[in-house]
Amino acid sequence: MSNNTRKNKKKKIETEDDRLKYEIAGELGLLDKIEEVGWAGLTAKESGRIGGIMTSRKRKKQN
Repeated sequence: MSNNTRKNKKKKIETEDDRLKYEIAGELGLLDKIEEVGWAGLTAKESGRIGGIMTSRKRKKQN
């Protein structure tokens, strides 16, 4: 039961950054892994890739 509650919290998308982060994770095929082990379970390479793409998209959006 507590596991189910925790999963619901992970699926909660609040900010524009969160939406972007989930969108990019989905494009990279990482959503299943995130659902299974959470954001902390990603490797440095995976999380860095997500962060890099987020930064790139934010810069394009500003211009």
